[in-house]
Amino acid sequence: MSLNRRGFLGLTSGLAVVTLAGCGSNATSASSTPRTGGRLRAAFAGGGAKEVLDPHLANLFVEAARSKAMFDKLADLGGDVSPQPRLAEKWEPNADLTRWRITLREAVFHDGRPVRAQDVLASYARILDPNRAFRAKSSLALIDLPNSRAVDDRTVEFALKRPFAEFPNALAAFGAYIVPEGAEDFTKPIGSGAFSFVSFEPGRSVLLKRNPAYWEGAPLLDELEFVIANEESARTNALLGGQVEYAHDLTPTTARSHASGDRMTIHRSPNSAVQAFAMKVDRPPFDNRDLREALFLLADRPQLVESVLAGSGQVGNDLFGKGYQHYADLPQRQRDLDRAKFLIRKAGAEGLVVKLDTSTAAAGMVEAATVFADQAKGSGLTIEVVQGNKDSYWADTLKNGSLSSFRSGAMPIETHVAQRLLSGSGTNVTKWARPEFDALYEKAVSTSDATARTRAYQEMQRVLHTEGGYLMWGFADWIVGAKPNVGGISTAPANTLDWARFDKVWLG
Repeated sequence: MSLNRRGFLGLTSGLAVVTLAGCGSNATSASSTPRTGGRLRAAFAGGGAKEVLDPHLANLFVEAARSKAMFDKLADLGGDVSPQPRLAEKWEPNADLTRWRITLREAVFHDGRPVRAQDVLASYARILDPNRAFRAKSSLALIDLPNSRAVDDRTVEFALKRPFAEFPNALAAFGAYIVPEGAEDFTKPIGSGAFSFVSFEPGRSVLLKRNPAYWEGAPLLDELEFVIANEESARTNALLGGQVEYAHDLTPTTARSHASGDRMTIHRSPNSAVQAFAMKVDRPPFDNRDLREALFLLADRPQLVESVLAGSGQVGNDLFGKGYQHYADLPQRQRDLDRAKFLIRKAGAEGLVVKLDTSTAAAGMVEAATVFADQAKGSGLTIEVVQGNKDSYWADTLKNGSLSSFRSGAMPIETHVAQRLLSGSGTNVTKWARPEFDALYEKAVSTSDATARTRAYQEMQRVLHTEGGYLMWGFADWIVGAKPNVGGISTAPANTLDWARFDKVWLG
């Protein structure tokens, strides 16, 4: 699964009683002091008639941003991709981590009704409906809903099917929004978010207005309008021409062109998307550890970042989640052609042609594959780039081939491991399956000792760095453009709380 131009992947803190304030770090433009008023028009790529306002069905970036504006989750991901309380004021597990008590904030829906424990249970029951397909279902599947209960209007007690120390990650899962009990008609949605619904023209625009009763304080903007511009050039031109004040998902080339100008301010969100190649370790030729190490050593990561990301990113070190909670900061792996050639000979792979499957399903993947194939020249191994169908690419590469391009958005390291690296993981593209690794994960998520949990995650990462199948060469910045008078735009990674968050934004 991946974060690409139209898709959005969704989805700890210390245990005992956790009470935290909602937080976020904003990097502002050169605009004036925060002020209230005005309408901000934000341009996103859209999905035409397929767009929805049901937050449990949100899939596109624009749908995710609109859901964030109108609805709340119990928790969301902070700048280090750790869970931060939102509608949950605090959470507290029992001793064996099988029951979690959540205390809700005093919040109200847009129609004035209070957000109650029963609304939370009903929202999760809707997501977990076996006859429906909602993104958050897999994250919430560990909840034993029949044995969960509303203790009172502001207290929910969740029973879990197994001990799980990282339950707040599930509360922060992509799409796990709280809606009023019984809500099914989202033509005029009612949430508890910072903005309330005004109007919707599918494939064209959504207009929202300030919610003065928002629990975290009323937004600075009077109105927020999401407008659709599918091509990056159209979003850029709309911004330069004054039709919008915010343009989502700009290319590094556009960012470079306007970085020193006075018509657009560029905002970068580092560590928003990992760029990688995935080797399947269960089949030839990459069931040979020496050959996997050879590929690690063939990669010139700085060249890939400069040429593919146009410098808008950071070098990776073959591990997911650079800068995230629990990340193992190991010595940076460098290109070593001589050592790679030795390992290729040792593996008996000299003269071997390996197909590298790629596609335009995510920006930059074809370009990265081409650059990497060039970097492998002279090693004794030939990499042949094969471009596949972008519409079926992720399903195809999950099952077929031995080497493929890979891209992913931000999520907790625990979630990455659970979804992609356990023997039973549903999106295990590298086919990594080690009982001892699974046991390390179970040790991590079943202990209330935060220090022991971090040690287990870091040991897992050391094993992956040495033997795993992900060659994670870079972390891309997410880039948005705004008019110079727009302030309060965050630099948090995409797929986190402060990405595309407009209640803290103002017009100077």
